[in-house]
Amino acid sequence: MDTWESLRSACLACKACPLAEHRNHVVFGDGAEDAEILLIGEGPGQNEDEQGLPFVGRAGKLLDDMLEMVNLDRSKVYIANMVKCRPPQNRDPLDTEQDACRHWLQRQTALLKPKIVICLGRIAAKSIIKNNFRITAEHGQWFQKDGVQMMALFHPAALLRDPRKRPETFEDLKRIQAMARELCTHTDI
Repeated sequence: MDTWESLRSACLACKACPLAEHRNHVVFGDGAEDAEILLIGEGPGQNEDEQGLPFVGRAGKLLDDMLEMVNLDRSKVYIANMVKCRPPQNRDPLDTEQDACRHWLQRQTALLKPKIVICLGRIAAKSIIKNNFRITAEHGQWFQKDGVQMMALFHPAALLRDPRKRPETFEDLKRIQAMARELCTHTDI
């Protein structure tokens, strides 16, 4: 049976795919280890690779602001990525890289037992919710899988590139807040 400490230690030593060759840090995850809400991104960027924490660059600042709008912060959620090492030039993680890392996220999820999973962007949504997920058409919609409520939001980096999507993302955040109020017992929202 995994513990957070044993899982983190094993993940930090991982060399299962070529991404390990050029990383500065494995970006394991961050947040409350008893969180009822799990946020999943696609993979670390340059700032994350340098600091070893998820969502710490400009997109991370926006994510923090988004969470704050609905009375959440990193002390109330857990944030992880599909892949734990930075893909070169921040490209999308390849299927083989996602496959090599999948068990880390599955084991993190098993430790957390979240009630709500939020996919940040299409890459995570296609892997977690369904393989033909269309972020433009299906963001903000709830999906239930294995008793867990799941939703995808536009990735914060996409919102930085196209601020016109922010109002609909705010509506999605309000849906998350309502669901969290309904399901979460130890998150004051």
